Amino acid sequence: MDIIFSADQLFLLILAVIFLIAVIVIVIEWRKTTVSKNDVILLEKQAELKKIELVEKDLESKQRKENLVDLSEEDQEKLKQIRLNTSEITAKVGLLSSQVSERVDQLEAKNELIKLQKLSLELDKKEKELNDLLNK
Repeated sequence: MDIIFSADQLFLLILAVIFLIAVIVIVIEWRKTTVSKNDVILLEKQAELKKIELVEKDLESKQRKENLVDLSEEDQEKLKQIRLNTSEITAKVGLLSSQVSERVDQLEAKNELIKLQKLSLELDKKEKELNDLLNK
């Protein structure tokens, strides 16, 4: 059964397909914008929560400082010494962490270099074998 379309029918069919494609594209873009708007709203709410969290931490810090005023000078000095020791230890931890990271990077680079050197030697060997076979 052969279906033959007239020029007008073919024109209308092409227009219908184009219209259908346009509708699909519009729906997809509309969906993307809706998702983007939801993402923006979510990020705004997360930012608000972060602000609230920072304010709470600030209030706690102020409250701790107010409580320090109530401490005797000896207790304040002990607390100051503990904070100083904590800062020193944190600095040492940061230094050691950096050193470890650098050494790991160095070892990875050396390992990669060795692998590449071995691969280069293997390639040279294969190339020599192929050249020997070609020269026979």
